[in-house]
Amino acid sequence: MPTLDLPLTVDRSAAEPLSVQLTGQLRAAMRDGRLAAGERLPSSRSLAGVLGVSRTVVTEAYEQLYAEGWLEGRHGSGTYVTEITAARPSGAEPVSAFQAPEIPERHGMLDLRPGVAWIGALDTPAWRRAWRLAATAAPAARPDPHGLPGLRALLADHVRRSRGVACPPERLLVTRGATNGLDLLAATILRPGDRVGVEDPGYRKAGSVLTARGAEPVPCPVDEHGLIVDGLPDDLRLVYTTPSHQYPLGGVLPVPRRQALLAWARRTGALIAEDDYDGEFRYDVAPLPALYGLDPDVVVYLGTTAKILTSDVGVGWLVARPDLVEAIAHRRADLNDRTALVPQEALCRLLERGDLQRYVRRMRAEYARRRAVVAEALHGLPLRGDTAGLHLVVELREGETERIVKEAAERGVLLDTLERHHTGTPHVFGLVIGYGSAANLTELKTACTLIRDLVSAS
Repeated sequence: MPTLDLPLTVDRSAAEPLSVQLTGQLRAAMRDGRLAAGERLPSSRSLAGVLGVSRTVVTEAYEQLYAEGWLEGRHGSGTYVTEITAARPSGAEPVSAFQAPEIPERHGMLDLRPGVAWIGALDTPAWRRAWRLAATAAPAARPDPHGLPGLRALLADHVRRSRGVACPPERLLVTRGATNGLDLLAATILRPGDRVGVEDPGYRKAGSVLTARGAEPVPCPVDEHGLIVDGLPDDLRLVYTTPSHQYPLGGVLPVPRRQALLAWARRTGALIAEDDYDGEFRYDVAPLPALYGLDPDVVVYLGTTAKILTSDVGVGWLVARPDLVEAIAHRRADLNDRTALVPQEALCRLLERGDLQRYVRRMRAEYARRRAVVAEALHGLPLRGDTAGLHLVVELREGETERIVKEAAERGVLLDTLERHHTGTPHVFGLVIGYGSAANLTELKTACTLIRDLVSAS
């Protein structure tokens, strides 16, 4: 039985749970090489005995590190520090993007396309109080392109607590959302003709933003783990990625690939734009730490309230090294781009009283229920990305999606397809099902049962 020659300790008097303490110590040991790739860890029972804790404490720590990609299980052998090396698949050359069938929208249709949060729980006393107080704020004669100082401080604390992003306020700039943050970054650092990497399939709006700034998007393949780092071109100025819950396939970028991506950026001088898409909502383990925390100098972290609250709030954040934040703020002033005052003030009120944190916890439970209903209704179909976020994927054979999308629309359900999210030639096929906008669980179950029937008829 292997033993760990590491000074692991747990402090029962600390506010941090024992499993979180153990997770952090093991993660640090793997990060700095004290636990080497391929090294076997003790069983949960054995380590629990050494530390004098319950087996549950060690099991929860191991499960978190499994989810982050630090550990892997080998059948009949035990738990090991991971060695993930995925080869770059032979992807097709970029061509014109797949064109989804035109589906006319009618009033009363259930929209199961991704990217929409449920707003049914927003009308609370805390929500109304925040906007009422925000409306009394006096406008500034010359708005600060960095955002309100008070909100910057509150958001810095929020991302530290919720996403493990440690940053002083001077590293944070308030934006109108993640896409606005990416646009400001592109406007600041890119020159016409610069090549930028985008995940394929991936978030199409990101490619549109970069193209509008004169850049040349370069499709970068993804697999079930996320972005394939091996084979990234060395001439990219920027790579846009969604490592916490790859959009749309749902993979979580493992730690070895994260480290390889950061090493590539260091070597080539490129920047990484990390869109923390759906990072707050994970249902198997705690939300995974952001990529930014591994190397703040080469990663620009983008976040938004769109999935936490609603896109109508129009507030997000960008976290980067101080010199880049200042350059972006200067460029933003030139563009006369700004975040509206009242939404900033309202978000301040929600953060300073802890109302936003409580709402996120409520919504994590709500979306977990929705995810369970969808997974149960679609039981037996090949699903992807169902451990986090507000959507999942049903994989299909090539040629099936157009009929299913059309027939679903005829019966009042709007669906999205994987094909639509490719930059190059589509190579994975299926439906992208969002469960944030359904009014209730019954409506969601009925729609997903219809989807299953349509797929089964193929």
